[in-house]
Amino acid sequence: MDAERRGRTRTLPTTLVRLARRAPITCGVLAVGWAVGVLTWTLPAPAAHALVAFLTSGPRPLSAGHWWSPVTAMLFWGGIGAHFLTTAAVVVAGPVAERRIGPFRTALFLVGTQVLGTVLVSAFVQVGVLFDRSWVDVLGTQEMTSAAPGAFGLGLATSAALSALWRRRLRVILLTVPVMLVAYSGQLSDVVLLASALIGLVSGAWMFGHRRDRRPGPASRNETRVLVAIVVAATAVGPVIAAAAHTPIGPLAVLRFLLLSPPPDPGAVLQACAHGVNRHCRAMEARQRLFGFGPALASALPVIVLLVIAEGLRRGRRAAWVLGMAVNVVLAALGVWLGALIASTPDEAMVAYTTAPGVRAALATVVPALVPAVIAALLWFTREQFEVKAPRRTYRRTAVLAAAMFVGLSALYVVVGLVASGQFDTPPTVLALLADVPLRFLPPGYLGEVAPSFLPQGPVATAVSDWVGVVFWLVVVGGLLVGFVRSRIDPASADAARARAILVEHGGTDLAWITTWAGNSYWFADPPDAAVAYRVIGGVALTTGDPIGSPERRAAAVAGFVATCAERGWVPAFYSVTTATRDACSALGLRSVQVAEEIVLPLAGLSFTGRRWQDVRTALNKAGKQGITAEWFAFAKAPLAITDQIRAISEEWVADKGLPEMGFTLGGLAELADDAVRVLVAVDADRTVHGVTSWMPVHRDGKVVGWTLDFMRRRSGPDPFRGVSEFLVASAARDLQEEGAQFLSLSGSPLARQDRGTGDARRLERVLDGLGAALEPIYGFRSLHAFKAKFQPEYAPLHLCYPDPAALPSIGLAIGRAYVPHIGARQSAKLLARLRRGSPEDRSSNVRAILSEAVPDARAEARTDARPDSVGGRS
Repeated sequence: MDAERRGRTRTLPTTLVRLARRAPITCGVLAVGWAVGVLTWTLPAPAAHALVAFLTSGPRPLSAGHWWSPVTAMLFWGGIGAHFLTTAAVVVAGPVAERRIGPFRTALFLVGTQVLGTVLVSAFVQVGVLFDRSWVDVLGTQEMTSAAPGAFGLGLATSAALSALWRRRLRVILLTVPVMLVAYSGQLSDVVLLASALIGLVSGAWMFGHRRDRRPGPASRNETRVLVAIVVAATAVGPVIAAAAHTPIGPLAVLRFLLLSPPPDPGAVLQACAHGVNRHCRAMEARQRLFGFGPALASALPVIVLLVIAEGLRRGRRAAWVLGMAVNVVLAALGVWLGALIASTPDEAMVAYTTAPGVRAALATVVPALVPAVIAALLWFTREQFEVKAPRRTYRRTAVLAAAMFVGLSALYVVVGLVASGQFDTPPTVLALLADVPLRFLPPGYLGEVAPSFLPQGPVATAVSDWVGVVFWLVVVGGLLVGFVRSRIDPASADAARARAILVEHGGTDLAWITTWAGNSYWFADPPDAAVAYRVIGGVALTTGDPIGSPERRAAAVAGFVATCAERGWVPAFYSVTTATRDACSALGLRSVQVAEEIVLPLAGLSFTGRRWQDVRTALNKAGKQGITAEWFAFAKAPLAITDQIRAISEEWVADKGLPEMGFTLGGLAELADDAVRVLVAVDADRTVHGVTSWMPVHRDGKVVGWTLDFMRRRSGPDPFRGVSEFLVASAARDLQEEGAQFLSLSGSPLARQDRGTGDARRLERVLDGLGAALEPIYGFRSLHAFKAKFQPEYAPLHLCYPDPAALPSIGLAIGRAYVPHIGARQSAKLLARLRRGSPEDRSSNVRAILSEAVPDARAEARTDARPDSVGGRS
């Protein structure tokens, strides 16, 4: 906490000096940009200064010989809004670039990507190598001033030097923004922004790509959800960009008519109605009346709905996926309908970006349906990532409420329309009002070509016409948002609460807290003072560790659970259990094999003195010199700046590994949210998190007597604090010892044993040793075991108890699916490829161990040792 106080008491000048030292190029660019805007008075009036016309860049200035313009254009940032947007882009890209690639390269990419982007776009426009020639003509008349293209190019170039997580995030964001701007706005500055970004992406990958030791693996489930949500949100905001632009000329600018249809010009309305009232005249009159807050909100409702769906996708909600698919399919269908209308209408304003009739007809028909169709395809291919469900009956209640609101508001519209019929230009009948009801619930953008039978003129008629649909959709959107935020209470949650109460009251083994995690089912003894956590996979009832509850009742719980498995036709497999449970299983005729070792650190009399503790003392001393401290948090109550960094560190770990994060008995971010779990982080004076560990409580007789290590991650990067893991474990031992804890469990090390290689090991254990050696380059089980050995611990074997050797293949598959339930074919192929990268000796020994010994061993034991009364009812 002292470091935090020191950070908070810094004065503003001291902070500015530190920032200038860390990011001199960034601070210099910001200072020059704002100073030029203030001194030349271009900040309040961008086009008022004579210098702007002389120093702007574009096809015409370059053709006129203003070779300096691509650089000088970076000095003028436009109005106050453009200044803030450019500042944001520079702040996002600049400091990271200066830290990762250095100040010189930062300046080079900042200026170079914008200069190249401007020159290439200008040359492209001059040559006219575009499908839509009129768009080229418009671009050729425009000029630009901004430093944003250089900032985007710099950010994408730097992304090649970042970790997989931030490389992926930065690229998605910095590419999505210019693509949306070009597609929907299409101005010269937008095209230069995209060109500079692509140049930065390619040049950065060429210059810094060698720093990556391997290609990153697929994004984790959480990261995939975030990326899909960003894309969906961007496509929702795109039409807003086109509507906000004064003269949108992008290829997708026509989509603004779907969501935010602007009112027609009064002169155009008079011209359309000059020869009498016709269908086109009535439609334009209806569009002209769509002004005010109500119609504006109604026009934005599709955007709001898509943004709410994007938030649901970010949370992994299945309902959001279903709605996203439905909305985009409907939008695609409506886009085809609107495109057909646009293609057949003589209204050139709707497709002003092209003059060729054939091209206009093709684009107008295809483009409105293209974007929602692409988003629907993206959602379809990522459907497995969205499986989170809301509480039962949440959406049923929302649907009932929506139906009731629809009926009630429809009735209100008809009744008010009849009562206030004099406030319409043509008094409507009941049938006319009923026929008009569906149109009240559609966004105004879809009504541009619908000729109304009557138009509201009075205040009451206008209010009911404008607000009926708005109120309905606001209720629907609110119900969806509530459903996306609320967590589902799983039917098994009541059993989980019972099991948790048994564990807290009666206790369990050192690893027993993992029985409280999601995904477990529970078997309860009678009386309910003991329980077994398990999950059924492929007919195998795989337990999550030992039984929990009263120690004297655990052996009976083993027998009861085995009997239940026999009744239901399951194969019982007691996984990662202690010697006591193994003995209880042996009494029932089950066999066992050691699969891991628990590593226990007694805290009584612990002091980090002596030669054996040298590495630990070095980590503690190094942390003290660098101002790094260990701080305890409850993850759910920790500051947002801390939890965001923890999530980022975890995502980086998963992305850099290139393979899925394991679950089952290995916790992740979801398990940190438990208030009973304590999180210890290593932070420096700048509140940067260098590493994180989580500790689960161990209960005995209603008291917490020890803590078990679960989650452990450290920050990656060019200059990591290499002793952060030793520092965190030693700090936890020291702090918890002072609190009166008896021991720390450093958890088990799968497929790693202290007595590895002895002659007494059974053949099946040697097979597991071979598998551990094969997986070592990927998951590092043995390296983790060696790391924990630095703390001079005690070792306790952990076993797998099974009824029949013939069931070992199915048990092995069940364990694999429990640890990595979402591994795909691509990841499986990548795993096998990486297993083949070892030395020939390692590969041959592993193959001999796994293939030559496992099957004969299982068959031999089945022939010589199988008992007729084997438990489980299947083989």
